[in-house]
Amino acid sequence: MRTLTERTLAEHIAALAARAYSAEELTRAYLDAVVRKDGELGAFLTVLPERSIAAARRIDSRRAAGEKLPSLAGLPYALKDNICAKGVRMTCGSRFLENYIPPYSAHVAELLENNGAVLLGKLNMDEFGMGSSSEHSAFHPTKNPLAPDRVPGGSSGGCAAAVAAGEIPFALGSDTGGSIRQPAAFCGVVGMKPTWGAVSRYGLTAFASSLDQIGPITGDVRDNALILNAIAGRDARDATSQARKTPDYTAELEKDVRGLRLGLPKEIFGEAIDAEVRAAVRNAAKRFEKAGAEIIEISLPSIAYALAAYYIISSAEASSNLARFDGVRYGRRAEEYTDLTQLYVRSRSEGFGDEVKRRILLGTFVLSSGYYDAYYKKAQNARLVIKKDFESAFGVCDCLLTPVAPTAAFRFGEKRDPLEMYAGDVCTVPAGLAGLPALSMPCGKTGEGLPVGMQLIGRRFSEPLLYRLGVAFEREGGGTRENG
Repeated sequence: MRTLTERTLAEHIAALAARAYSAEELTRAYLDAVVRKDGELGAFLTVLPERSIAAARRIDSRRAAGEKLPSLAGLPYALKDNICAKGVRMTCGSRFLENYIPPYSAHVAELLENNGAVLLGKLNMDEFGMGSSSEHSAFHPTKNPLAPDRVPGGSSGGCAAAVAAGEIPFALGSDTGGSIRQPAAFCGVVGMKPTWGAVSRYGLTAFASSLDQIGPITGDVRDNALILNAIAGRDARDATSQARKTPDYTAELEKDVRGLRLGLPKEIFGEAIDAEVRAAVRNAAKRFEKAGAEIIEISLPSIAYALAAYYIISSAEASSNLARFDGVRYGRRAEEYTDLTQLYVRSRSEGFGDEVKRRILLGTFVLSSGYYDAYYKKAQNARLVIKKDFESAFGVCDCLLTPVAPTAAFRFGEKRDPLEMYAGDVCTVPAGLAGLPALSMPCGKTGEGLPVGMQLIGRRFSEPLLYRLGVAFEREGGGTRENG
């Protein structure tokens, strides 16, 4: 018999409504899991036992009084530590914000609170979202719960690890170039990077504003759709959030996939992809074919420029966004300085880690006089070409199927060369540059038993189709944490 922390969100929703157990019992079960596991795992940076139990008790009182409650009432969750929750420490995985307490909540946190969800705490991450392994947190690394000698991915590594370990039923992370999708793949869970503009970024600490997007990490596809239902939609405080009717992301989950065309971009299945990963994703294509979809090979020639374009654009935007962390208004301030310039230099030198400094320097360089046209402008032009290639691809297929990462989870310290680490984003950055939705889910395992992730990429605002394909894949016997 499965324990409470091994059940899906859909099962919890039904059980809470039927009063099979209380919100307080469920919250305590997950808090107990955090106590038992997180000393070794390191997924959490902040845990809120008193606050979460009090919130759960309020939900139970309202239910006992016969009040009609929102769908997520009583469900525990956690936030990546770059998403604000009023009165809860938010560090962004950085010493610069080690003691920062936000005076407001992110739009997504407000929506979840209004839905009755119970915040358990904040999750570890690569500093300011800059990393692919969670080794760049200023506080401690997070381990992969399926293989403790391996990384959980990044930058939302704490989110994926906590969900995979059963410490929480769902988490909200952020994705700039793969930071939801790659950790989900490494930890064998499901992650969605929604269309850019589908979810408000108000209250998300900006890394690269034209790329950042908040999304859910869950144990299965159906649960993921449930959470996107709760957080998607227009927010007047985020001018980039789209004013459009938000669909019910669960409405088409039971539709079959017969007649749908899935494109396999030949450029992404090259030698850079590990043979076991390539085989697992091609086997996934065969499962879709068995379910009635048509598999075709397509070309995305501009993909060759995506990685370079991404690191130029994202670093340029990071250089601009992180200029606000200056030691003057909030965050870390150097104790000794003689003038304003020295205050800036010492505060930023002491507060930022090596990877953040590296990207600030790169971004400042590509935006500087004499280099803007040579690098930043060319990268933006490459981005336009990548978008056009995707548009052409969607003229002949409904969705694209690719690996999430070139390899399965790697060992701690294995990728010391920054360029080697950056190359791990080759499969995920194209969808980020184009602002497209992309669903990451497990599709198989390596010979060592490590999960392999596949990525479904769709047109803008095609999340319902991606979820429909994901559920169909799970029905065919793939995609769950149990069977990979």
